[in-house]
Amino acid sequence: MRIDAHQHFWNPQRGDYGWLTPQLGTLYREFGPADLAPWLERAGVDRTVIVQAAPTVAETRYLLDIARREASVAGVVGWVPLEDPDAPSLIAELASEPKFKGVRPMLQDLPDDNWIANPALAPAIEALIAHDLAFDALIFARHVDALHTFATRFPAVRIVVDHGAKPPIRDGAAGWQPWADGIARLAALPNIHCKLSGLATEAAAGWSEATLAPYVAHLLAHFGPARLMWGSDWPVLNLNGDYLLWHACANALVADLSDGERDAIFGANASAFYRL
Repeated sequence: MRIDAHQHFWNPQRGDYGWLTPQLGTLYREFGPADLAPWLERAGVDRTVIVQAAPTVAETRYLLDIARREASVAGVVGWVPLEDPDAPSLIAELASEPKFKGVRPMLQDLPDDNWIANPALAPAIEALIAHDLAFDALIFARHVDALHTFATRFPAVRIVVDHGAKPPIRDGAAGWQPWADGIARLAALPNIHCKLSGLATEAAAGWSEATLAPYVAHLLAHFGPARLMWGSDWPVLNLNGDYLLWHACANALVADLSDGERDAIFGANASAFYRL
């Protein structure tokens, strides 16, 4: 089964997407299952994981409503106020939904880069572990130290780094470090996985396989094919590419792997990680 491990649905009229403004042009409209379906069919993708795009429980419930009606949705990664005293009970409630598979706190947007290393989050994180839920880490290289502390403190939490930690690809060689060192450090922890997603958005316009090849190779060298999972990051991807282009590019960049390794990256790893 082919799985897109990272895509979004949203409706700006809901009013809780602080980052989603009219200035983003083509992204500032509703995106739902009917918009994605033709791309899934053409790419041969069977199921998807919807990931939150607003830091509200209301949006999480909105995504779960979609998931109940849409067979192609295998799982939902939602948002929970992890520092809230009521977070454990909220996590327990959401975990009763069969397609609720994890949480994402949007670390890249928080004013404190070290927020995730706060020991006060422990009750919520212990609840994630108790309910066998995953944790998506939306980070840049500057968050590596804090995420490393978090992952070491909670070795039972399944963590996936979204979008390869967003390497500054458009900066070329000048942006390689400290991203590359950060990836190596995180990959040394066995509970951390990584998404092969979002790279096109970090590249300059007109990117090609050659542009992304060093970054994909570095992720493969450190996480290996057993801890990487492909995701489209659609419809954000539309800012600098399209579904079929990125899908074909990713396939080409892992073409030297075995059939089993490619199957893992394009489906089996996401299925196992998210308990789909």
